[in-house]
Amino acid sequence: MIRVVVADDQALVRAGVRMMLEAAGDMEVCGEAADGAEAVRLAERHHPDVVLMDLRMPRVDGLEATRRILAARPSARIVVLTTFSEDEDLYAALGAGALGFLVKDDPPAHMVEAVRRAAVGEPPLAPSVLRRVVERALAAERQALPPPAALTERESQVLTLIGVGLSNAEIAGRLHVGVTTVKSHVAAITEKLGLRNRTQAAVMAHRFGLVDAAFTPVAPPRNARDTGM
Repeated sequence: MIRVVVADDQALVRAGVRMMLEAAGDMEVCGEAADGAEAVRLAERHHPDVVLMDLRMPRVDGLEATRRILAARPSARIVVLTTFSEDEDLYAALGAGALGFLVKDDPPAHMVEAVRRAAVGEPPLAPSVLRRVVERALAAERQALPPPAALTERESQVLTLIGVGLSNAEIAGRLHVGVTTVKSHVAAITEKLGLRNRTQAAVMAHRFGLVDAAFTPVAPPRNARDTGM
C-alpha cells in the first residue's frame, strides 16, 4: 500500500485528491494538511511514501515545508501540486529536491500513475514537462561542465537515458539489463554526484553535454552488455 500525505489549503482539493488516490485500491491517504507546518508534522509522524505538496499555503508555504521535510529526511519523495501559475516557486521547489510536479486539473488516471512512479523514486514528469524543467534550470547557468569522471561507462549511459526522460524499465530495455541493475546504477549516480533525485540527474545529464537540446543522446548508449553492468 502506498502511503500519501496531501497538503493543500483548500479542503475541496484535498478531498478530491484523497478520493482519486484511494479509489485506485493500492493507496492510502494517511494525512491531510492545510498548511506547510502541518505537512511537516505529518511527514515526521507517518513517514509517507509520497507527499503531495501545494506551494501557496498559509503560515508555512509549500516551498519552506519541502525544505524542512527534506532536511530532516532526504529520502522523502515530495511532488508539488501546481496550477502552472507558480513558476518561480515551482522551480525553487525542484531545486530544493522535490521529485517533480503534478498539475491540479490532471485526469485522475494520470495523478494515480504519477504517484505510483513517485513512490519508487521516478519523477512524475511527462517528457514535455521534463524538457521545460531542464531548459529552465539550464537557463540559470549556461556554462557546460566537464564529463563526470567519477562515473563508470555504464553509469554514464544510464545518466544519459535519464536525461532523455526514460523510466527505469525503459532504460533496462534499452541496455538489456534488469530493472534492479538500473536502480543500483541510479543510486550510484545520485550518490557520486551529490544529487537528491532523478530530476536533478536529468538536468546534470544536459549540463554534462550527454544530451542535446533536442533531448537526444549526444553519443547514443550501446545496447550491448559491457563490463560496467
